Amino acid sequence: MTNLAPNPTIAPSAGIGSLNPSLAGSRLAHPDLTNPAISAAWDLVESKQEPKTVAVCDTQPVTAEGIRTLLSDGRDLKFQQSADSLGKATELLRTMRPSILLIDKAFGMQVILDWLADLRVGSPIDLCANTGIVIWGVSVTEAEALRFLQAGARGILRKTAEVPMVLACLRTVAAGRTWMEDCVFRDAGRGDRYPRSELTPREQQVLELVEQGCKNKDIAQELGIRPGTVKIHLKHIFEKTGVRGRYGLALNGLRDRGITALPANL
Repeated sequence: MTNLAPNPTIAPSAGIGSLNPSLAGSRLAHPDLTNPAISAAWDLVESKQEPKTVAVCDTQPVTAEGIRTLLSDGRDLKFQQSADSLGKATELLRTMRPSILLIDKAFGMQVILDWLADLRVGSPIDLCANTGIVIWGVSVTEAEALRFLQAGARGILRKTAEVPMVLACLRTVAAGRTWMEDCVFRDAGRGDRYPRSELTPREQQVLELVEQGCKNKDIAQELGIRPGTVKIHLKHIFEKTGVRGRYGLALNGLRDRGITALPANL
């Protein structure tokens, strides 16, 4: 066994927490791995960390093999199992409880939405409680992304994403956060044209209800105004925020509440 005796070249405060970002609780610069003692300690820390497991449910088995190959050399992410149907994916969640489950959008949007709802309501326990669901597909519209997120998915990813972006998504979801490719936000339009403070109090109320998924009729009833008045407020909100459409407003609201979105040129 390697003897990790104290090294006089390491400051007393440079304990194990300073070598491990998850223990230190903050992002840390890369340690000096040219120092043998630090390098040995870092290897020991990483060896003690259990890798997050990744399962794939895809209509094309070759895709799962691609993910297996991608994760073969990783220390923090480990390929666990694959399935070719949502029924098998449910069984996989029951028996193996992966950290992350990639679901192919090609199964059908409504089919996946019903499946997600059944996982939470139709089972004695929430099968997604310890698993982050990532929906990925060849293309994902802003409306589809919003509905998947509202249904409980924690990641939205395009199959055309570069390898670093795929890994960034998996690691973010594994850490318990929500992730969506920045190009989906870009499709929705940017919300930084004007700050929200530029909106009137009534426009703020309408915006908040849109972000919650309310329709114009529901908003009108909630605020005691006519549906036509809601449309006028929405027109002003679109002009001030530079966001296109109500789905764009809802997506930007989710982003403001902490969804991680990395640029496409990562």
